[in-house]
This record gives sequence, structure tokens and C-alpha cells, in this order.
Amino acid sequence: MLATYNGATNLQEQLDSIASQSIKPDLVLISDDGSKDTTQDLVKAFMSTHPDMEISLLEGPCKGAARNFLHLVCEVPDWIDFAAFSDQDDVWLDDKTERSLRAIERASEPDTPILFCGRTWVCDENLDDKKLSQLRQDPSFKHALVQNIAGGNTMTINRAAIDLLQISCREARKLVIHDWWAYQIITGVGGTVLYDPEPLLLYRQHADNVIGANNGLLARIRRMRYIWKGRFRYWNTLNIKALNASAHRLTSENREILRIFEDGRNGGLFKRIGMVHRTGIRRQGLEGKIALYVAAILRKL
Repeated sequence: MLATYNGATNLQEQLDSIASQSIKPDLVLISDDGSKDTTQDLVKAFMSTHPDMEISLLEGPCKGAARNFLHLVCEVPDWIDFAAFSDQDDVWLDDKTERSLRAIERASEPDTPILFCGRTWVCDENLDDKKLSQLRQDPSFKHALVQNIAGGNTMTINRAAIDLLQISCREARKLVIHDWWAYQIITGVGGTVLYDPEPLLLYRQHADNVIGANNGLLARIRRMRYIWKGRFRYWNTLNIKALNASAHRLTSENREILRIFEDGRNGGLFKRIGMVHRTGIRRQGLEGKIALYVAAILRKL
């Protein structure tokens, strides 16, 4: 599920890496969100040079990256058992698809929504200066409420998760970003998240990244600025609205956590601080835990 928008500069390398997978995809869905550059020409050329692959170029909704990815999810046909999100500017390692499928198959939970994700090699725009992305641990709904587990560019989901997202995306209105919401709704219904500590792809960093990696001092400063300026609180407001639209799908325990989180973040100082402890919501690492309490104290959660 490849979402494109004015991505001609780096798209060819991503397409080539998809074609070079040790297990090739049965279908490549590409949704272009009204590109003004040569993105669509590159896709059409790729289609003509890979007649052995089923490739479909769709017209995107032109309502931003999140909606473009949800559009792709809704277009996944019934005969597909697994689906992977793909950004337009990364390079997949040759065994990304195979490792994703093997991990999901080993879980042996076909009726349970499963999300597989993992680490990346964070690179500069020339794919140099490689650094491992942060290691994440213990995925859960309590974590998903306030932090994403991994980039959507690493995510693969099974059929049960595809079905869940197809239904739920019609209930959600505005989203912060598709991958964070997918993590929230899948854990919210009691699904399984598998996290690979080994990198799956080269994650290219450049000026046009929608989100970008969270490595380094500048990323920490940016996150604290998001909290201080209220952006993190705004994101949480959007996420809560989207989850409430699908609250009937959540487990009873997670519905209660969501209710306490929504109510507590708007209460007085001691109620806000108590809510963090009562719900068990958490971010990764000591720095993340401190940032969470700071956000609660400042009414920025």
C-alpha cells in the first residue's frame, strides 16, 4: 500500500526495492494524491517494465497523507491475506516482506488483528550516515494512547487487521496520522503487536518528511516544543475522537482507560497527574515518562 505525492525524486529506489523482495508482493496498490511532478510517469513506467507484478495506480482523495493511506486500506481486495504500508522515499531491505510474513505466521492467530513493525536504519537523503532507530518495547493500548510504536513504513498487518481498519476508518473522521491510529485501534480491540528489533528498511530523512525519525537532540527539542505549544494535546484530542467513534470495538478494559484518559486530561492539576498513574499510560524511557508528567502538569496532554 504505497502512498505517493510529488515523490519523483526518490520513488524509483523504493519501487525497485519492492520488486527485489525475496517474497514479492502479489499486488502493489499505489494511491497518488494529485502529484504535479513525474511521480505518475515513474509508476506507469514501472508497471510496464514489471508485467509479472500486479500493480494498480489509484487516484488519491487529496486530503493529506493519513487519508491517502486509509484510502489504500479500503482498496485492499478480499483475497489479500497480508498488507504492508509503504512510504514513497524509503528503500526496503530485501527480506522485509519475508520477515514480516514469517513473524505473523509464527504468531498463529489468524482471527486476531496482528500488526508487525520494527526498527529502521535512519539515513540522510543520500541514504548515508546510517543510525538505528530507537528500540521500542512492550507495545500496548496504554502506550498507544500517547506514543506510536514504530513508523508506518515498517508496518504489515494480517487479514483480521485489514478488516478492522477497513471498518474503523469509515468511523474515524480526522486523524493525526494513519500508523499511530492503526496501532491504537489494533491494541484497543485486543490485537497483537509484533516488534522486530532488527531494521527493516532505510528510512530516508529530508526536508519533505511528513513526520520524520525521532532520533537525536533536535528530535527531543522538537517533541518538547510540540508539548509546550499544545500540538501534542491537539493530537490527543483528534485521536480520542477517532477512538470514541469506534469505542464499541474496544475491549471493556480499554474503553474504560480511554474514558479515564479523556476525562482526566481535562481535570484539575491533581486529577491530571492522578490520571496518568490510574490509567497506566506511558511513553518509552525515563525521558518519555518525565515528558508525560510534564504535559499533564502543564495541561498539555
